[in-house]
Amino acid sequence: MKILHLYHDLMNLYGDYANILALCKIFDTNGVEYTLEKKTLGDELSLNDYDFIYIGSGSEENQKVALSHLAEHKEDLKNYIESGKTALFTGNSFEMLGEKIESFLGDFEGLGIFSFTTKEQNKTRNTADAIFETEDQILVGFVNKCSKISGVETPLFSVKMGLSNDDTDKKEGIVYKNFYGTHLTGPILVKNPRFLQFVAETITGNSLNNDAFAYEKEGYRITLKKLEERNGAK
Repeated sequence: MKILHLYHDLMNLYGDYANILALCKIFDTNGVEYTLEKKTLGDELSLNDYDFIYIGSGSEENQKVALSHLAEHKEDLKNYIESGKTALFTGNSFEMLGEKIESFLGDFEGLGIFSFTTKEQNKTRNTADAIFETEDQILVGFVNKCSKISGVETPLFSVKMGLSNDDTDKKEGIVYKNFYGTHLTGPILVKNPRFLQFVAETITGNSLNNDAFAYEKEGYRITLKKLEERNGAK
């Protein structure tokens, strides 16, 4: 397995680098052989060499810098996603793949891989603890963003508690084939051991266990219990 942590220096808010640490740990404890590469601006980049690509969340300014660079590799990224390889983009990194980002500094053309649009709110941030759901999982975490996203055709999560893509529905993130994008941080793979296992199994194509994550599982249980109590009290 070849793992790429892209823009590890630019897109590194909320401790999201720990998603890579968690992924390496589950590979190590299951005997999965892998190599990890960290790349950023100025590095040679051949996306299709990898089995998994991760980009974390960054400031709005750094996001635009990463977007400008990633635009040079738009077709490679599109082909990577269409091939069914696995990618996880957390925080505002997945916003780069839409049609455009409407910013208070002006409009920025997105990669156009997906048809959604992002609108940033001038100096206004929305934050919330979150409970998100899939058909077979409940995830916990935190959202901190200054954007609303419209036009997502295939959302990743249903929102039980917290912020959705555009506040008009109860959907969050985006999923297409094995591409997963979400504003959920925590970091997501540390806070949610079952989702970590799911992502790792999707990358490898093999069944794995998450037995080494006893503390994370207990942390998840406590967090979910407290958030559900708070949500039920509203």
